Amino acid sequence: MTFARMYNRPGFVNWFDPYFEKEHKCADNSRCGCEPAANIQENSDSFIIDLAVPGMKKEDFSIRLEKDTLIISSEKETKTDESVIYSRQEFTTGSFSRSFILPKTIETEKIEAGYEQGILSVTLPKREESKVALNRQISVN
Repeated sequence: MTFARMYNRPGFVNWFDPYFEKEHKCADNSRCGCEPAANIQENSDSFIIDLAVPGMKKEDFSIRLEKDTLIISSEKETKTDESVIYSRQEFTTGSFSRSFILPKTIETEKIEAGYEQGILSVTLPKREESKVALNRQISVN
């Protein structure tokens, strides 16, 4: 038998909610949403990768370069207190790994990272010869 989830309308109690609750203990990060969200922005001098990773410390991160791939990861063990009984537990912490293939235009020796207010920012400076104005007027001949 298969159940189809019905979303609650205001004032409507769904007695089947306990049967549909998602287990938040991650064995496979790709299945549970443990992978942090990323924003990538480009300006004339660099690319900036921002990862939303609240509740972590600088020491929790590993950032490495393997050929043309930037790998950002964290190995953090989830600690559970057996004496606490939750009626609902949605906070997830744990290990993650994100990989980004870098263009040839990146000055790999000058990559920098910083962590502030739950955001890990990795700055990828462009090589001097690849810096071009992002906004420019193009004349029609």
